[in-house]
Amino acid sequence: MTIDALSPWPRMIALVDMDCFFAQVEQMDNADWFKKPVAVTNGLQGTTIITCSYEARAFGVHTGMRLKQARQLCPGLIHAPSRPYRYAELSTRIMEGLIDITPDVEVFSVDEAFLDLTRCQTLYKGAMNIAYLIKRRVWQVSGLRCSVGVSGDKTTAKFAAKKEKPDGMTVIHPEEAADVLAPEPVTALSGINKGIGRFLAHYGVERCGEMKNIPMSLLSKRFGHLGRRIWLMAQGQDPERLTFNVKAPKTIGHGKVLPPGTHQKNTVLIYLQHMAEKVAARMRCFHYQAECFFIGLKTERGWLKTKAHAGIYTDDGHVIYQLCKAFVDFYWAGQGVWQVQVTALSPQQGKQLDLFEQPDIQREHINQTVDKVNYRYGELTLAPARLLQKSTMPNVIAPAWKPKGHRKTI
Repeated sequence: MTIDALSPWPRMIALVDMDCFFAQVEQMDNADWFKKPVAVTNGLQGTTIITCSYEARAFGVHTGMRLKQARQLCPGLIHAPSRPYRYAELSTRIMEGLIDITPDVEVFSVDEAFLDLTRCQTLYKGAMNIAYLIKRRVWQVSGLRCSVGVSGDKTTAKFAAKKEKPDGMTVIHPEEAADVLAPEPVTALSGINKGIGRFLAHYGVERCGEMKNIPMSLLSKRFGHLGRRIWLMAQGQDPERLTFNVKAPKTIGHGKVLPPGTHQKNTVLIYLQHMAEKVAARMRCFHYQAECFFIGLKTERGWLKTKAHAGIYTDDGHVIYQLCKAFVDFYWAGQGVWQVQVTALSPQQGKQLDLFEQPDIQREHINQTVDKVNYRYGELTLAPARLLQKSTMPNVIAPAWKPKGHRKTI
């Protein structure tokens, strides 16, 4: 069957995947590091690799590996402390640049975006031309390389983008998608984890082409709507549409890792207050308040946790910290702490006042002033005095970071 490369597709979806994004940014900003093995960790104190360049991967270095082990494999490895704000700046620039190709852009993560090209494909000269233009646009706005996959659905486009990394460009026509995917393991598709893979293998499905041998109802009964999608994904027919709006958050939270086995109460409280202030500032930024908060300490025996009620809807870090302090006083017995977490549960947008509640105008004015100063001069330029002793470890950019909406946080 001959396929006309320039004929419009029923659906055309592209996935832009930045190549080793953080490491590539470090190589770009440090000319001496170009084409050298670079590993990014969370600050100078970080010991676990967040990502690494392809030159480092050639030595067997990979994400999640300890820096000490990586240096044994690659003695010339360059250690780059992460710079989340720089990555966020470039990601924003890239995502805004992609809108020049199509207005229908779904920011999937800090270094990935889906583009729905269906409505505008007749403006271009086929899928390969669009893929080239996307890569050129990303380079123009950021100076960085990316890999692009184009197909008729999200899953196949994502598969295509991974096929020829780095700096790749792969087009899979919708009519050829089922045949291209057929020999691939089902776990090669995004969204099909090892657990689902074991379930499918039990019914004789290890390759995508074998999916049609079982009824869709078998997966629907086990996984619900996701099961139906999985059945179609394996045959190049993923029905999932792009999401252009950031959904309202179910939670707004922050956590931080402590020095392993921390026993000092003052240190634990400093970390909790830091997280309380971050959660509060983020809620105020996007006009959310919450009445219930998850507070947790990770110990060697698991999480010591509670859901604490403030009694009022609040976006005040002082109120949230008082809940944290009460939790520590009542529940914590001095055991070693590895991590803290503070999360606002079911946040609501807008001011949430009870009938007889009187707003604390003075606190609101203080918070507004603090937010203005911190927005201009940097996070926690103005902060409670206790936080002068906070950790020097830098913030970590959230995996679900978005340039707009409540996930725009570091």
